[in-house]
Amino acid sequence: MTVSRNIVVVGGGPAGVFAAIEAKRRDPQAAVTLIAEEPCEPYERPPLSKAVLLGKAAAADAPIAGPKGVAGHGVSLECDTRCTAIDPVAQEIVTASGRRFAYDALVIATGSVVRQIPALPLGAPRVHYLRTEAHARALAGELKNARHLCVIGGGLIGLEVAASATELGIEVTVIEVLPRILARVCDEDTSARVDDAHRRHGVGLRLDTVLTHAQAEPDGLIALKTSANETLIADLVVIGAGAVPDDRLAAAAGLRVDNGIVVDAQCRTSDPKILAAGDVARFPGPHGLVRREDWRHAQDQGAVAGRNAAGASDEYRSVPSFWSEQFDLYIQGAGSRPAKPDQRVCRQGAGASQISFELTGPHVAYAVGINAQRDMAVVRRLIERQVAVDPSALADPTRPLADLLKTKAAGR
Repeated sequence: MTVSRNIVVVGGGPAGVFAAIEAKRRDPQAAVTLIAEEPCEPYERPPLSKAVLLGKAAAADAPIAGPKGVAGHGVSLECDTRCTAIDPVAQEIVTASGRRFAYDALVIATGSVVRQIPALPLGAPRVHYLRTEAHARALAGELKNARHLCVIGGGLIGLEVAASATELGIEVTVIEVLPRILARVCDEDTSARVDDAHRRHGVGLRLDTVLTHAQAEPDGLIALKTSANETLIADLVVIGAGAVPDDRLAAAAGLRVDNGIVVDAQCRTSDPKILAAGDVARFPGPHGLVRREDWRHAQDQGAVAGRNAAGASDEYRSVPSFWSEQFDLYIQGAGSRPAKPDQRVCRQGAGASQISFELTGPHVAYAVGINAQRDMAVVRRLIERQVAVDPSALADPTRPLADLLKTKAAGR
């Protein structure tokens, strides 16, 4: 078979995997190579803070590309391979071993790296950052003998780890710099609901609190001093302080970067032969350039980048979403959160379900639901189709949200 073009994808997360698969699907005659740093088939990361810590699953149980792996899609996988440079003139990437891979189109999906706290650096004894399967396995092993875990950061990852550790019978304290948990992803009411669940399960929440000092004790434990003049003694510390885009390769190659690799609606960088997708990309959103770190976004944008690397001209217009499991709460978000919504509406459903909507004009811009999986699927379509909605209908649990879609269809 004659090869039509060489497409190289750098990055073994969902953006990279879906870019490689979609590139091969779009152009079956292309030679598509996926380069991944970890020494294994690319795997799903959401289980790392939940099932893997609880000993219920291994990351290898959830390959991103399915049971046959990326090879089953006709993609060549180069594992345990680190890209060290991009040569845009020669159109090659260079690896740590000195190997070079020529490309006609390149997709950068290098994701993000953990934001480190200087007082508790990556690699310090009893300090854990959760990004890879190796990180999760190391943490799971130490949790077996731990009595007190301290989590720095009250975002999704930090709270998932807190919930998992609590289920294992470990005392957990969360230190959050903002006045409430999940402030970046939800409204006050939803935040309060999750806060209550954690406190009911015994998690200690220290809000509006800053870690000011950390030191190892003679017995190996870690003493944490806070801005509230409290000292916490922990067996283990997990850092969930967010992430920063891994755009170092792009910056060194002269591509435009600004808190991520800047791309257009077709995922193209300042070099038209190089595309970027996923956590590392900064792309045009409803309110200007934006960068996102959720799984659905990485999958969808990676797919667009892969198709365009193979000759298409698709634009990325997907509605971003996220999900999180904490105790008996299944939390989902959809849409792009406006800085100042025109209106907020809360819908209390049956049992313990609820949805909080944020509207821009007559349209739902963003929503976060708890234990409302079926309704949130409808909400996503309301956002995608930009359906003009009646706020009273959103708030009324006796009015099915699906009827709003039917009304829109009937009015076309």
